[in-house]
Amino acid sequence: MTKLWWAQIKSVIRLEIKKTLFARRGLWIYILALLPLLLFTAHTVLTSHQRARSRRLAIGNEKALTYQDLLAIKTGMTSQEIITQLGKPPIRFHWNEQRPLKSGEGEVIHHENYHYSDGVNDLYIDFADGKASNVHIREGYNLAQDSVVFAGVFQFFYLRLGIFFGCLGIFMNLFRGEILDKSLHFYFLAPIRRDVLMVGKFLAGLLATCTIFVTSELLQMIAFNWQFSPNVRDLYLYQNHGLAQSAAYLGITALACLGYGSFFLAAGILFRNPILPAAAILVWETANPFLPALLKKVSVIYYLRSLCPVDIPIPPSTPSLLSLLVSNPDPVSTPVAIFGIAIVAFLVLYVSSFQVRRMEINYTTE
Repeated sequence: MTKLWWAQIKSVIRLEIKKTLFARRGLWIYILALLPLLLFTAHTVLTSHQRARSRRLAIGNEKALTYQDLLAIKTGMTSQEIITQLGKPPIRFHWNEQRPLKSGEGEVIHHENYHYSDGVNDLYIDFADGKASNVHIREGYNLAQDSVVFAGVFQFFYLRLGIFFGCLGIFMNLFRGEILDKSLHFYFLAPIRRDVLMVGKFLAGLLATCTIFVTSELLQMIAFNWQFSPNVRDLYLYQNHGLAQSAAYLGITALACLGYGSFFLAAGILFRNPILPAAAILVWETANPFLPALLKKVSVIYYLRSLCPVDIPIPPSTPSLLSLLVSNPDPVSTPVAIFGIAIVAFLVLYVSSFQVRRMEINYTTE
C-alpha cells in the first residue's frame, strides 16, 4: 500500500508542479522573489563603477597612498601640510564665498575640495581659508557593514514579506484555487485517498516555492559577493564564515517555505475565505517579538530568527518597540529550531488531513 501511495504522490506532484510554476496568476510571486536580487545587482553595479573610478583616481596620485595615509589626515590641517603628506590631489576644486558681515561689508572666504584615493578607499577634504574643515573617507570594502545590510534585507523583507506572501499565493491556491476553477472534483473522483492527495499537493507547492525562493537567494548571494575583489571575496567566504552563512540563508529559506506553506495549505482547506486567516497569521508573525515566551514558540518566525547567522546591531538611540522587533533575546539552538519548524508543519498538516477527508464541494456556494 505504501508503494501505491508513493506512486500516487509522485503523480500528483508531476501534475501540480507545472500548474504551480507556470501559472499566470503566480507571476507576481516571481517579481516578489526577484526584488532583493535586483537590489543587490544594482548595488554591485554601482560599487563596481565606484571601485573602477577609485582605481583610475589612484593612478593620478603624485604618491602611492595607503589606507593609513588617508587616516592620517585630520581637520585643522593646512592645505600645504596635506600636500606634503599626500602629494598634489588628482582632483581639486575651488571657489569663493561672499559672506556679509554685521558692519554691512562683505567677507570673501576661499573654499577648496581635494579628492584622493588609495585605489579602494576615497578621501574627501573640504578647506575653508586654507584649513581642512571637513575630512571624510568613503570605504570601498566594509564586510561587516555589508553583511549586516544583507541580513537586514533577508530578515525584514525576504522572510517576513517575500517568502510569506509567496507561500500564501502558492499554497493557499492548491485547494482553494481548484475550487474557484471548479476542477477539484476531478481529483476527488479519482481512486486516491484525499490525505495522499493533500500530501502530493503540499510537496508540489514546497518544491515550487523552494525552487523560486532558494534560487533567488542563491543569486542574491552571488550578486552580493560579486562586488568584492577576488582576494576580499576569498577572505569573506573561507575565513570570515561566508560559506557557512550562505548555507544558513539557503536552509532558512527552505524551512520558511516548509513552515509557512503548511499554515497556508491548512487555511485553504479549513476556511472558505482564506484571506482572514492569512491576515491573522501575518499579524501573529509580526507581533511575535511582543508575545509571552510560551506563545512565541507557536510561530514560524521565532525559529527562523534563531537560525539567522548574522545579528543586526541595535544603536542605543533605537526606540524600545523597534529594538524588540530587531533583537532576538531568547533564541533556541539550531537543532531545536529545525525540528521545531518540522514538528509545527507536521502537526498542521496532520490536522488538515482530517478536514480534507470530510471536505465537500459545492461550487454554487463558493
